[in-house]
Amino acid sequence: MSEQTKVNIGVISLAHSHGRSYFRELASMPGVEIAGIADSDKLRAQPLADSHGASYYEDYRELLARPELDAVVICSENIHHAQLAIHAARAGKHILCEKPLGTTVPQMQAMIAASEENGVLLMTAFPCRYLPAVVQAKEAVDRGAVGDILAIKGTNRGSMPGGWFVDPALSGGGAVLDHTVHVMDLMRWFLGSEPARVYAEMGTLFHDLPVEDSGMVHVTFESGVIAVLDTSWSRSKSFPFWGDVTMEIIGTEGVISVDAFGQKNEVYSDEAGKAQWSHWGDRMDRYMLLDFVRAVRERGQAPISGEDGMRSAAVALAAYESVRRKASVDMKDILGPTV
Repeated sequence: MSEQTKVNIGVISLAHSHGRSYFRELASMPGVEIAGIADSDKLRAQPLADSHGASYYEDYRELLARPELDAVVICSENIHHAQLAIHAARAGKHILCEKPLGTTVPQMQAMIAASEENGVLLMTAFPCRYLPAVVQAKEAVDRGAVGDILAIKGTNRGSMPGGWFVDPALSGGGAVLDHTVHVMDLMRWFLGSEPARVYAEMGTLFHDLPVEDSGMVHVTFESGVIAVLDTSWSRSKSFPFWGDVTMEIIGTEGVISVDAFGQKNEVYSDEAGKAQWSHWGDRMDRYMLLDFVRAVRERGQAPISGEDGMRSAAVALAAYESVRRKASVDMKDILGPTV
């Protein structure tokens, strides 16, 4: 596929709010054609499709049946990721799937296998890798600016999202599954090492919910690095953003502090009734989607693979198992000895 060839992309489900932002970014990109939106909720999806002259499909299989379709972006409820991705792979469509990649390891293994068997890309949506603070910190670590990394302290704290996110039948978990994966992916990426053991504490401390809204996840990596991550919905509803995403990387020669969403102005609006973050910096979603489009066009490797998505989500699953056992968990117990 040449650089002049348009990449034809569809969006499956707007259940996750990222679906709208991804759709709008794709619609504004040169060299991208929007094939349409598939969503069982017509009221949610058709107005957005109509506003951009795109087709609406109530049944996602009708979208997948379009022969000109090259790729899909999946933004459904977590529990549906595997089914949608496997069907897309079997239809020969490249896939960008919202995080977490799946809610069980067998689901995610089946997604990866389907993409490999059908020769399509499976990319996990981890846009935080494209934030300037994260990119610059990764470059500093790679050139040895802090020496050998000894430990990482991370956070991803935000407001309770409500809706299907707090329904375990649709989400597969609460704050620990929702907020572990972003920072765990960054930790794996920075270290070039896999998590070996996980110990976690979690609870429902801030809201009356059927899922946990708080957690502390402790990870020992194969390299010996120790990491701790505060993964919670501990911010009040007036908090200006979905998460804070920070890392403090401690090395033998120095420390790097990362504030992933630091490119912002603080706006205090009486009309909005709460403080807001007005971003003036780079758009992580756009850079991630541009990378996906490039990979589809060049038939290259997924920049952030299904394997990346599975290993990060598996840490959250290990955290749940740790709480059940009241003990640390070997990642081989979660992923299996051969992964």
